[in-house]
Amino acid sequence: DLLLLGLSGPQYDHGAWMPNFPATMRNPPPQAKGTTSLESYLDTIPEVNSTSHIGALGCSWACLFNELLLSTYPDEHFTEEEPKRLIAAFQGHLAQISQEIQERNKSLPIPYHYLDPHQIGNITSI
Repeated sequence: DLLLLGLSGPQYDHGAWMPNFPATMRNPPPQAKGTTSLESYLDTIPEVNSTSHIGALGCSWACLFNELLLSTYPDEHFTEEEPKRLIAAFQGHLAQISQEIQERNKSLPIPYHYLDPHQIGNITSI
């Protein structure tokens, strides 16, 4: 669902920086507001080596699966001309949308690429 992707896609940019979403913590979270300090925060988030191992694991995991992009179908399920024509038309339409998004992004201070079809995984490949 493209709406979900438009809302959740940017989460990676925020969550990929470990202090925003730590995978582990060395201390429990505070129980009351205003009781933390920089020292207690630094004592709670994971150490750098733990974070780098988790990051490396995530990168390795992602490399195991060559994500198929939207409208990419490596297996040929249709042999008739009409479905092939419709798939080609769909792929052409997505390429046009992608081109429009890339052109628009050239004028933006921060490009918004989350709904670019060339950046969206093929949901049916999950």
